[in-house]
Amino acid sequence: MRKVHFIGIGGIGVSALAKYYLKNGWQVSGSDLFSSEITNDLKSLGAKTNIGKHKGKNLVKNTNLVIYSPAVKPENPELKKARNYKIKTQSYPQALGELTKKYFTIAVSGTHGKSTTTAMIGLILKRAGFDPTVIVGTKIKEFNNSNCRVGKSKYLVIEADEWQASFLNYWPKIIVLTNIEKEHLDYYRGLDHILKTYRKYISHLPKEGILVADSDDTNIRQLLKKKLGFRVKKYSLKQPETRKIKKLLKIPGIHNVSNALAALTIARILKISNKASLRALSEYKGTWRRFEEREYKIPNTKYKIPIISDYAHHPTEIKATLVATREKFKKSKVWVIFQPHQYQRTYYLFNEFTLAFNLADEIILTDIYDVAGREEKKIKEKVSSQKLAEEVRKQGLKVHFIGNFKKIPQFLKKRLKSNDVVLIMGAGDIYKLVELL
Repeated sequence: MRKVHFIGIGGIGVSALAKYYLKNGWQVSGSDLFSSEITNDLKSLGAKTNIGKHKGKNLVKNTNLVIYSPAVKPENPELKKARNYKIKTQSYPQALGELTKKYFTIAVSGTHGKSTTTAMIGLILKRAGFDPTVIVGTKIKEFNNSNCRVGKSKYLVIEADEWQASFLNYWPKIIVLTNIEKEHLDYYRGLDHILKTYRKYISHLPKEGILVADSDDTNIRQLLKKKLGFRVKKYSLKQPETRKIKKLLKIPGIHNVSNALAALTIARILKISNKASLRALSEYKGTWRRFEEREYKIPNTKYKIPIISDYAHHPTEIKATLVATREKFKKSKVWVIFQPHQYQRTYYLFNEFTLAFNLADEIILTDIYDVAGREEKKIKEKVSSQKLAEEVRKQGLKVHFIGNFKKIPQFLKKRLKSNDVVLIMGAGDIYKLVELL
């Protein structure tokens, strides 16, 4: 039996690829610094997982392939051991890139909306009998709460991330561009560098390839000004279907209507009927940590209030999620609990973050989530959640700083009322607060 070892197996992308290899009959092992529901899930599926400090002994000599997270450094002991053993090594984007050449690949890219749009396309294709393989950066309820679905057809739908220009490893037949903004400024030098990288990426399309692009987005329109050697299909919230889609979607927010329009455009390219596509979109229940609703019973009362867990970690995503919350809970008091994700993002987009919370009634900021292998000491010394809280207060908003989110339930206990809604946002481990509540 062929063996593959994953370094950083608990990552949302890497774990999806691990499931792909498991489904295809490989013996899967892996390591991660911390255990999580993702590593527990992989264990239950048959993967051997080593939790804690990475060690060379975690790697078996007769392993055929080692795949590592892009966050893993060259001096990682397991990666060094793999090279000593002369085992083939690939980063996650390189390994996924190989798959894109074997399948008819539909790659979903953009600063926001990738996971939801990928999930919607995957669901439409599944419902239409296309039996796709789907690799996505979140868990999808309709795919047995998994971030990977392995189908038997030629179709592969992937979430194509732009961090460290990962998507330059991919060779799709169709690219979806949802939007382009300043993000990942620990890698990109600015918007011009981001646009240049996207131009290089979309040039990977073959002559018969298709670019599906949101024409409402200013930066995407910039890309489309240049002559391209393939077909372009545009979608927009100005389309007549917008109102109909808004009515049938179970998940709120105009940004999700835009994601659905992208998925509908793909369906039409593949000659899937509007009827089948709209039915699939109407059944879509949303994904893990994307406006995921739960209930919280206020202690010593009979009242239950909604708690929403959302992955929003960029200022634009925070604003969009707040708009969706206001749209759904029109008369409620909105509490926002936000865990900034990565010191560099908080530093480079600091001004944008200070203006992102204006639709909230009361805000709690926690310590910044420290992303292993991606933080610079000099940046960590320049930015903090306390500084962010001070600046947000200057917008006239009520802000509390509670560094350790485990102390938040106690803080909220006597403050929440029957008409409140709690919105928990961030890409780190803040989702665990939902369970604490």
